Amino acid sequence: MPAASRTFTARHVQLTRAALAAVAALMITFSTDHSANLGLSVFGGFAIATALVLALAAIIVYPAGRRWPALILAGLSFVLGMAGGIPALRSDGLFFGLVIAWAALTGLVELIAGIRRKGTEGARDAMVVGTLGLLLALALAIVPAGYLYQYTSPQGEALELTGIIIGVGLFGGYAAIVTVFLGIAGLTPGAKKTVRTDAGTDRLAEHGGHA
Repeated sequence: MPAASRTFTARHVQLTRAALAAVAALMITFSTDHSANLGLSVFGGFAIATALVLALAAIIVYPAGRRWPALILAGLSFVLGMAGGIPALRSDGLFFGLVIAWAALTGLVELIAGIRRKGTEGARDAMVVGTLGLLLALALAIVPAGYLYQYTSPQGEALELTGIIIGVGLFGGYAAIVTVFLGIAGLTPGAKKTVRTDAGTDRLAEHGGHA
């Protein structure tokens, strides 16, 4: 699909993923409710939307060698995102279980895909985003789901810090970092290089961002 590929490029994939991560980060940052219900709602929407973007990219943007990682990432994100969208099942344990599984699996797939393509366009970005996913999984695994710390604010208000508050906050922080990284990568001017055309003449081609 040449026409579609020209309108939706690897750079657009990065910027779209950055925008989705930004929405997730903002929803968590500006919400006073860091419960499992809120965390799973944001995670589910983010994961499903990201899955659709990656599936579309695999069809009309990425070459054959890059389609399998995008399709695996899309499948994992869609299934786990849908699991988080069932209100009756939402709980602290489900949030930690789903997000840890998603971050570990998708992080590993993206990291491996980047390593296999090391030295090519977009490989570094895949490795960084994959590593961030694995770090999120590790951080969430360390946080006790039942953690509770009660304290009093300087104004005398009784407050508490729980495991789910920390967990949702960590996911929001991950989304914010991914937003900045993919946003910068998507807006970075592509490097120009000389390529050989079918007619045997040389021309300059610009590669957008770090796909």
